[in-house]
Amino acid sequence: MPLMIRDLLAMGESRLAAAGCENPRGDAEAIFHFMNQVDAAYVFTHYSMELDDDRCEYYFEFIDERCSRKPLQYMLGKCEFMGLPFKVNENVLVPRQDSETVAERALELLKARHAGFGGLQVLDLCTGSGALAVSICRLAGQKIRMTAADLSPEALAVAQENARLNHVDGSIRFLQGDLFAPLPLDRKGRGKTSFDLIVSNPPYIPSAVIEMLQPEVRDYEPRMALDGGADGLGFYRRIAAEAPAHLKDDGLLVLEIGCEQGAPLRELLEAQGFGEIEVQKDLAGLDRCVSARLRK
Repeated sequence: MPLMIRDLLAMGESRLAAAGCENPRGDAEAIFHFMNQVDAAYVFTHYSMELDDDRCEYYFEFIDERCSRKPLQYMLGKCEFMGLPFKVNENVLVPRQDSETVAERALELLKARHAGFGGLQVLDLCTGSGALAVSICRLAGQKIRMTAADLSPEALAVAQENARLNHVDGSIRFLQGDLFAPLPLDRKGRGKTSFDLIVSNPPYIPSAVIEMLQPEVRDYEPRMALDGGADGLGFYRRIAAEAPAHLKDDGLLVLEIGCEQGAPLRELLEAQGFGEIEVQKDLAGLDRCVSARLRK
């Protein structure tokens, strides 16, 4: 039976709410915009327009997929981060607004740092979709020589696509490997490239907690990008221990953290020779980012 757009959206919202989706109205509208390639203004001015049975059925197929709790961003194949467009799929975490705290802190620290003739050297570990690497390159306002590394070749393919999408592919080299492994060392055990800043959103969720996460995360996002080991600190221990070999003498480290990890991260970083350690909060008022400077 044909339905008016307003009725279609109301039915979609009702189904999504019953399935436990967090933002049923927003999702119902986003799915409609996507499948019809229209914007909110079009919907507002055509609220009473009827759609035929085929279009209605097509819409509810999308709604059913979202009711399975598949992330909307994976369904649409895109999202926004720091005001920039990013493509996403099941091989990468969905960039979240919380992580913008990390990007903003990195940009703040880079802005205050003098760039030499060749620009500032930045390393993004566990780059995933490339959200941090790409947004830093686009928004820094100065020359950035970015290296983005990830263990997953599938994730790197997404990150490379996002670099092209945002016109910074010429500024980023992509390396495949486990944390610092793809970065060569000299005979003294120092990294052959010394970075001004290392940024990372590593896996930090304790293994036992993952099964308690929302279905969108637990059932769809890549487990290897979530699991931080028994206490969630496994990757931080490695980064804190290995980063000094790859940083300049006063190099900077910026890490996304879980909301209860500020204190243990401070201890880890102090033990590895970092100072000026600060914890930044996200928009919800939760600890989300730790920044530190390597002591000379």
